[in-house]
Amino acid sequence: MPNERLRSALLARGMTVQGLADEIEVNPKTVERWITQGKVPYRRHQYATAAALKVDVTTLWDDGRNIESAMDSAKAEIVTVYPHRHTVPPSLWREIYERAEANIDLLVYSGLFMSEDPLFHGLLRAKVEAGAQVRILLGDPDCAAVRQRGIDEGHQIMDGKIRNALLLYRPLMRSHPDIGFRLHDSTLYNSIYRADDEMLVNPHVYGLGAYMAPVLHLRRLPGGSLFDTYAHSIEHTWDNARPATDRDTTGA
Repeated sequence: MPNERLRSALLARGMTVQGLADEIEVNPKTVERWITQGKVPYRRHQYATAAALKVDVTTLWDDGRNIESAMDSAKAEIVTVYPHRHTVPPSLWREIYERAEANIDLLVYSGLFMSEDPLFHGLLRAKVEAGAQVRILLGDPDCAAVRQRGIDEGHQIMDGKIRNALLLYRPLMRSHPDIGFRLHDSTLYNSIYRADDEMLVNPHVYGLGAYMAPVLHLRRLPGGSLFDTYAHSIEHTWDNARPATDRDTTGA
């Protein structure tokens, strides 16, 4: 049977058979057989192909060994799980960002507790001055998703919390324009705090404030896909968000 999933993954990446063959150093005819005849390659070639196409290996081949290995890798990426956000050690939020050298991301609706921390502001200034990419994604206070989140949590003030966070970030936005601030209108399923290959993921639970929901402490590992699943969410939201302006910080 032809491997249509492999064919689709090639098309999605805009990669040719020759291109994949060159990337993983095999004969193009070998890749053709994987696609047209459904031949299953050696495991090293399976993982090399998955890496080249930026998909999980289990997406391309139903190999029980791969599924078991992927599950083990996913488990290994979980450093720990906290039952509620308020049980996370207060210092951990800053510590993961202090360890970052290249990438700092916040994907939240308001993340008010972070915006209220002056030490966090100082850390962001130092990181962007050292050359790190810093991106802060807040919810658009005027969008339907934000209003609905406030209703779901039972307080209906989510837009006000975001405007407060924007006000607190305003000095940073003015003094350090290299820090990216954007507003998104997505239905946010998780608040994500990423620092290089480490992140804290705070799932949103219907009817509960985020402080009562669990937090997963994740660390990216070779062969794992759990971290990258959440990292992709950040990239997708960033690409579809609009830049925050000084006017947004005033609520005008």
